[in-house]
Amino acid sequence: MAEGPELREPDSDGSSEELVLTPAQLLRSLEQAWLNEKFAPELLESKSEIVECVMEQLDHMESNLKRAKHGDLKVSIHRMEIERIRYVLSSYLRCRLVKIEKFFPHVLEKEKSRAEGEPSVLSPEEFAFAKEYMANTETYLKNVALKHMPPNLQKVDLLRLVPKPNLDSFVFLRVQERQENILVEPETDEQREYVIDLEEGSQHLIRYKTIAPLVASGAVQLI
Repeated sequence: MAEGPELREPDSDGSSEELVLTPAQLLRSLEQAWLNEKFAPELLESKSEIVECVMEQLDHMESNLKRAKHGDLKVSIHRMEIERIRYVLSSYLRCRLVKIEKFFPHVLEKEKSRAEGEPSVLSPEEFAFAKEYMANTETYLKNVALKHMPPNLQKVDLLRLVPKPNLDSFVFLRVQERQENILVEPETDEQREYVIDLEEGSQHLIRYKTIAPLVASGAVQLI
């Protein structure tokens, strides 16, 4: 990969600064985003800048291969690495599209109610896809079923009909940064809330909504 891909990271005041990553750091960021997206029950924040940087680096690697000597063993090794990165990238984007199709009314509602300065869960392309998917779903329901029903039943609330992501599901995680005083909700009425510390490098099975903010901040990694 080429050196010095740049990402813009938002500051606390809403501005952004350029963060220079090495190729290895960029790939690690993509893999972390992929695993988190794969195992989280909800759609996570869009990592479109990471995707764009990885695609640029893949183009650069392809260009380098074209200039390499034919028959060189390094060419085969680099080609395998390119295919591996493309697989991770494609799988990450597919995971997101599956969630958008599954939870589209809730994803769009969350985007609609997003506060100013709050990061978007959708890239511009994903937002356009979600809106088109919802419009097509409404048109299909209307043409196939709703128009044949009594007038008082011809409206449908997709927010009520489409299930929400199950934030109470349990996930495995690895702790990247030590966390203290994490409040854990009781599993039964007989139990009480309790507090735990998450040691760096430790692994846990825990309810997703308990650690969702830690996934967003990068303090824990879903596995």
